[in-house]
Amino acid sequence: MIGIIMFFTALCMLLIGFPVAFTFGAVSVIFGLIAGVVEIGFDDGFVSGLLEGLEEGMAMFDFMPYRIFSIMQNTILMAIPMFIFMGIVLQKTGLAERLLESMGFLFGEIRGGVAISTVLVGSLLAASTGVVGASVVAMGVISLPVMMKYKYNTELATGTICASGTLGQIIPPSIVLIILGDVFQVPVGDLFAAAIGPGLMLVGLYILFILIVAYFKPEMAPAIPADPSRGNKKKQVLRALIDIIPSLSLILMVLGSIFAGIATPTESSAVGCLGAVLLALIYGSFSFSMIKEAASESVKITSMVFAILIGATAFSMVFTYTGGEELVEHFMTSLPGDTVWAFIIFTMLAIFILGFFIDFVEISYIIIPILIPISEALGINPVWFAILIAMNLQTSFLTPPFGFSLFYLKGVVPSSVKTMQIYRGVLPFIAIQVGVLILLAVYPEFFGVTAFLK
Repeated sequence: MIGIIMFFTALCMLLIGFPVAFTFGAVSVIFGLIAGVVEIGFDDGFVSGLLEGLEEGMAMFDFMPYRIFSIMQNTILMAIPMFIFMGIVLQKTGLAERLLESMGFLFGEIRGGVAISTVLVGSLLAASTGVVGASVVAMGVISLPVMMKYKYNTELATGTICASGTLGQIIPPSIVLIILGDVFQVPVGDLFAAAIGPGLMLVGLYILFILIVAYFKPEMAPAIPADPSRGNKKKQVLRALIDIIPSLSLILMVLGSIFAGIATPTESSAVGCLGAVLLALIYGSFSFSMIKEAASESVKITSMVFAILIGATAFSMVFTYTGGEELVEHFMTSLPGDTVWAFIIFTMLAIFILGFFIDFVEISYIIIPILIPISEALGINPVWFAILIAMNLQTSFLTPPFGFSLFYLKGVVPSSVKTMQIYRGVLPFIAIQVGVLILLAVYPEFFGVTAFLK
């Protein structure tokens, strides 16, 4: 039971607000020592047993340097800092602003047009940057004032922005998919290919939801009058294409090189970095100070991810040593009904609930490694299981009270927009995501991932 107590201790410390990486590291060391003392016992006296137990517990960490060195040599993880750098450079080029302005006027004359353009821009940014915070902030600063000016419903406007900004978690190239590829030890290219169908389905359902709301309640998403200053419709379409083509070219460079077998995801991330810098030159926003800022921010974010990974490595090692993994496996395989579906349902519910409180990185490196041996024993295909988890993790950015997208948007909205309005606004989009998750679980062939199932 030491491993289970350790797990809930770490969870409680995270909820209190302790730093993630240090929490995992500290809890691992403390409970590793406790496990050593419990194993040795006090048959030879309290002091002697305590010293021997502490020595036994510390011996558990002798292999940590090898595990850390293995992380450093992992070529899959090299893609993380490069995709982060690519996203930050594109954010600084003003790509989001150009896309939103052009597509907003292109679709604005139909009901819900600005919200639809926000979803489409969110999907393009997801496929070219994958940086959730940057996407939500950019659309919150640019798109929300336009929707508020033309009397859009506040809940619909804020919900659309939050949901669109999180598409980068499922649409490739996604940092979540790269991390899951490392955790599951499956080709990241397979995960990228399997995620395209669910990602496009989400985009389509978001737009369908907005159209339905605009049709039955026009006052919630009114049309925007035509703006003569932007020229005729033909000129607006041409301007939108000029703003869209560079980002589409980058998407084709990155994803096309992976799917064509020309480059691995790690190599394509380098292509993406080069493409981002070229776009900065095209848009006239290139400068060495901008590159320096982007590199600095990339290092900070990457350091956070890898610090969590090292702490999670120590945590999983102690958890396995103390028998926690066997206890969880016994519980999962003892669930009533069909074992595979009972495991899938319980796992999805657990990850969904944990997503209310902790980040996708902690879930990926702490929870999922516990579940992988069980899924393998049950014969569950890892690619399909990983896509289910990725879709589930995306909701963690939207679920109140700690969804990151909610905080990103709240930081840039006017004071008149209340937190509860943002919370209510994301609820329909969370329901859509859960619906797609259920469809993906029950009818995977509908999303074109039949080939990935056993």
